[in-house]
Amino acid sequence: NVLKESARIARGKISSLDALNEEQFDAMFIPGGFGAAKNLSTFATEGTDMSVDPGVSKAVKAFHANSKPIGMCCIAPVIAAKLIPGVEVTVGSDQEGTDKWPYAGTAGAINAMGGRHVVTDVNQAHVDQKNKVVTTAAFMCETGIHEIHDGVGEMVKEVMKLSKIDFLSRAEHNNYL
Repeated sequence: NVLKESARIARGKISSLDALNEEQFDAMFIPGGFGAAKNLSTFATEGTDMSVDPGVSKAVKAFHANSKPIGMCCIAPVIAAKLIPGVEVTVGSDQEGTDKWPYAGTAGAINAMGGRHVVTDVNQAHVDQKNKVVTTAAFMCETGIHEIHDGVGEMVKEVMKLSKIDFLSRAEHNNYL
């Protein structure tokens, strides 16, 4: 059970996505990795014919309908491509056959599902202003962890800008960004 394993790893109480009320949150983040491709969706086994976990689908659609920003990294942008028609996302490169970008074929899958892939470097994030979706390649690229860190940091920064989170003092805000 994914919830039990999540609770074990987090060492805390984990709630089902069915209990999620998007009105209580300013933004949503979906990390990538095999969990996004296998547990949150069936992209790992079904490619463009994938389905999305009903709880994840409901949450993404609710945040999108309420114009709340969604941040996704690594393989997770395929979920947005499946659920939000015309969404612009990135998984980095679309050039297959390079050692640096071994999963570049995912860009074609995004386009085939109705999304629009935007080429970025690993240390960048792409912002779809219309849909308030911010994505970064993360581990879709074979590179140093510091470059992945920079891209994920850009994603978080852009999601915070879109959500207009104002919980930091001006000085703290300027230091963070």
